[in-house]
Amino acid sequence: MSIEENSVLFDVDIYGVATVTLNNPDKHNAFDDKIIDTLKRLFIDIAKRNDIRIMILAANGKNFSAGADLAWMKRMANYSYEENVSDANNLAQMLYALNFLPQTTIAKVQGAAFGGAVGLASCCDIVIASDRASFCLSEVKLGLIPATISPYVVAAIGQKAARRYFQTAERFYADKANQLGLVDEVVTLEALDNAVNEMVSTLLANGPEAVQQAKQLALDVAYQDIDNKLLGITSERIAAIRVSKQGQEGLNAFFEKRQPQWQKANNNEGQ
Repeated sequence: MSIEENSVLFDVDIYGVATVTLNNPDKHNAFDDKIIDTLKRLFIDIAKRNDIRIMILAANGKNFSAGADLAWMKRMANYSYEENVSDANNLAQMLYALNFLPQTTIAKVQGAAFGGAVGLASCCDIVIASDRASFCLSEVKLGLIPATISPYVVAAIGQKAARRYFQTAERFYADKANQLGLVDEVVTLEALDNAVNEMVSTLLANGPEAVQQAKQLALDVAYQDIDNKLLGITSERIAAIRVSKQGQEGLNAFFEKRQPQWQKANNNEGQ
C-alpha cells in the first residue's frame, strides 16, 4: 500500500522483515488521528501479506513516542461524546490489528514511551529496549484513563502492576519494565540495532508456518481451562502440523542432520 503520511515509514526487506517507523521526531513521535488511521491500515495490510514474516515497530529520533499529540488532544476536548467514542474506537481498532497480527512483532524502544505508546509496546510479541528507555501511563495526570490500551497493558504487566501504574502515572525505566514483563530484553542504546537483528535472525531460522501457529497457539490457550476440550484441540494442532509439508521437512531435516529448506532459502537470499 502507499503511505501518504510521511510521519509513518514502511519498508520490507528481501527476508520478509517489515519495518514500520514512527517518523515525527520533532514531536517525539506523538500520534494523532491521521497517524493512527495510517497505522491501522498498515497493520491490516501486513496481516494479509504472505511475503512478510516479521514486523519491527520502531521510531526515529530520541524517543519512541510521547503518546497522543497535543493538538489532537485539544481537538478531542471539543468533541461530543459520540465523536469521542468514534475517535477512541479508531485507536482501539488499530491496537487490535497490531495485537493480533499473524506475523511476529518486535517493538524497538530507544527512549521514552508514554501513554498510548505503552499500548503499542504491549501489543507486540517481543519488546527490546535500550537502557535509556522509560515508560509512563500518564493519562490520570490529565484527568483521563488508559482505557483503549488497558487490555493489552494488563496482559503484559499483570493486574497488580496495572492497578498501581494506571493510578500513579509514575515514570518507570527499562529495568523495571523488564521486571514487569513489558520489556523482554534491555541493552545499551548502541547495542539496540544489533539486539533486534539477532532476534530477527533467531526467528528466521524457524519454520515460518510453525512460528505463526505458535503465536496463535499462545493467544488461544491463554487463560483457558485445562480440560478434555483443550486437550483435544492441542492434540489436533500438533498432529496437523506434524503431517504438514513444513512439519515433515523440519523433522526430516533434523534426522538427516541438514538445514531445512526455509533456512537454505534465507541463506541463498543473503548471498
